[in-house]
Amino acid sequence: MPALQRPAAVVTLVSGACAKAAGCWVRSSSGTSSSPSQPAIAAKHPYQVDLKAGKRYAWCACGHSKKQPFCDGSHKTATPDLSPLRFQLEEAKSAWLCGCKHTKSPPYCDGTHKEEFIQKAELPGQP
Repeated sequence: MPALQRPAAVVTLVSGACAKAAGCWVRSSSGTSSSPSQPAIAAKHPYQVDLKAGKRYAWCACGHSKKQPFCDGSHKTATPDLSPLRFQLEEAKSAWLCGCKHTKSPPYCDGTHKEEFIQKAELPGQP
């Protein structure tokens, strides 16, 4: 697998998708929980995708989507306090999107999936 790199294209976060601009992570949409939900590890690898310029994407941040790495709305019942990260690129690029949902640079893979806690974790739907 080639070295994982963040595309050079400018990423525009769609309004309301992220609470922290620089270290962007998913926003919590419910302030009632005493401890926020943690994302499920959807995969122990990133997803290589071809992203189109100007198209809006919703990266699954909860790990429960059946359309990985993108959102299918599963967070609404599985983890209602987690929302997808919505973004769009100004120019088309191929990118590696995080599958473990623990990246420090969402939606892009930063290699966190190589860490022991991810590699030893059981994936949803596996014994």
